[in-house]
Amino acid sequence: MTENILARNNVRVFGEGARTIVFAHGFGCDQNMWRLVTGAFDKSFRIVLFDYVGAGKSDRRAYSPERYGSLSGYAQDVRDICAALDLKDAIFVGHSVSGMIGALASIQEPGLFSDLILVCPSPRYINDPPDYVGGFERAEIEGLLDMMEQNYLGWASFLAPVVMKNADRPELAQELEDSFCSTDPKTARQFAEVTFFSDNRADLPNIQTPSLIIQCSEDAIAPIDVGEYLFRHLAGSSLRVIEATGHCPHLSHPEETIGVIQDYLIARNLL
Repeated sequence: MTENILARNNVRVFGEGARTIVFAHGFGCDQNMWRLVTGAFDKSFRIVLFDYVGAGKSDRRAYSPERYGSLSGYAQDVRDICAALDLKDAIFVGHSVSGMIGALASIQEPGLFSDLILVCPSPRYINDPPDYVGGFERAEIEGLLDMMEQNYLGWASFLAPVVMKNADRPELAQELEDSFCSTDPKTARQFAEVTFFSDNRADLPNIQTPSLIIQCSEDAIAPIDVGEYLFRHLAGSSLRVIEATGHCPHLSHPEETIGVIQDYLIARNLL
């Protein structure tokens, strides 16, 4: 069973530390997106990287529309990986939707993580007037999902630069577009629907794990209102608004991202 899980999610383990950091990628991405960050931590921590089923080099035969019809299915994958590696009290670093996936895993299994580091997270992507700004109207999300069905390559080409920003470095958007295009369109569409229609605001009071929210100064996917909302509703959380723009600071601004994570770990006596 352990070998099956590690193969299913293409789990990689390396590093020299006694404590473990689990890095989890966001929608349309894979573990390779962390390559500019992990090198700053592998001398002090054991590093765990993986691909969600349907992404990267995961076993795509393991994909089940029923299991992955909600974020709980992805949270179970995280728990399975941690169980296979006998992890407890690990540090979880999750990008975008993985922030909420890791948070759900922490609720389902207290003690699994000592800390959550949430990079551009969002508990709800759709606006809910008058009190919540998520960044999108429902009709906008429905339009993106329709575009995915009708013209997947066109959708990838349109969305990648919106997500990445930093137009002066077009190679960043191209990498993200290539990552989108490497995912099976049907799998990607369901994950997109699960991601963008999820509402995890009611789960926030149940998250007892200390957390760091890393918020970019300009982010079309998770605007600053979202980071501030999370900070207000997550007990034991801290918020760092960084100068980086876009939704993928671990790719566009890795040094700043590394620095903020290191500052947090030092403050928590973990580094």
